[in-house]
Amino acid sequence: MIKRSFEQFVILSKNPLRMWTNYHSHNKYCDGKGELSDFVASAKTQKVIGLGFSSHAPLPFPCEWCIKKEELPQYFQDIEQLKILHPELEILRSLEIDFIPGVISPFEYKDELDYLIGSIHFVDRFSDGTHWEIDGNHTLFLKGLKEIFNDDIRAAIVRYYELVREMIFASAPDIVGHLDKIKIQNQDGKLFNESDKWYKDEVLKTIKLIDQAELITEVNTRGLYQKKSASTYPSRWILEELHKRKMPVTLSSDAHHPEDLTNTFAETAKMLSDIGFKTVSMFTHGMCVQVPFAEKGVSI
Repeated sequence: MIKRSFEQFVILSKNPLRMWTNYHSHNKYCDGKGELSDFVASAKTQKVIGLGFSSHAPLPFPCEWCIKKEELPQYFQDIEQLKILHPELEILRSLEIDFIPGVISPFEYKDELDYLIGSIHFVDRFSDGTHWEIDGNHTLFLKGLKEIFNDDIRAAIVRYYELVREMIFASAPDIVGHLDKIKIQNQDGKLFNESDKWYKDEVLKTIKLIDQAELITEVNTRGLYQKKSASTYPSRWILEELHKRKMPVTLSSDAHHPEDLTNTFAETAKMLSDIGFKTVSMFTHGMCVQVPFAEKGVSI
């Protein structure tokens, strides 16, 4: 796992190279498209200097979008081979790992990966034991909301953030993935309002714990370029709270296609700069460091 050092790189050159990093990507081994080598080729074209492969970790129940457990050795082998073939690119081995109490947690893979992404995709279960997926089909979401939470969206969201906090407390990953992803179901703001005090309280309690654990929050652009969200995950007001607390962030696209490795990075980097962020997190030589950035990338 990455050593949690948050020292800032000192840039000595007056004209530093501008490159990108992306530590959240999905390929043919899970629900992404393309060979791992396709992502490497695209990384070079898009000036990505740090690339993390993070297929969805296997789950002990049927899941169409997760890597199969028996494919993990080949997945790991493919990544290690690419590291050898492309030493000019810092390639890292990871998984996006779900946290489901008593079922799976990021720590399950901590000895096999260069860094850990922890995310919540499931909240509790239906009466038949099926896990409720909260960021997939909207009809399924509404079904779970009705059957598990009696159509109480506040109760469902409170439970979602409780699980994020439990993940941080029980098996803190290096990166907290798409922190407020559940908002993808809030079409046209019909289910809840992010400005409501109860919602803000849940988020603030969660980022307080992220801060205490010294974890990295990813700024995920996938909702933007897929036009499934009007904002990044997390929303701007949450990023402003992270900045107030001087908490580290990393920019990712959650790319499921090689061409999306830096999708909407320039405008998102500008937003982060407008908020006041001066650095983003970068993994290098087994450590996490803070590097300056601009609309054209991080300063290397």
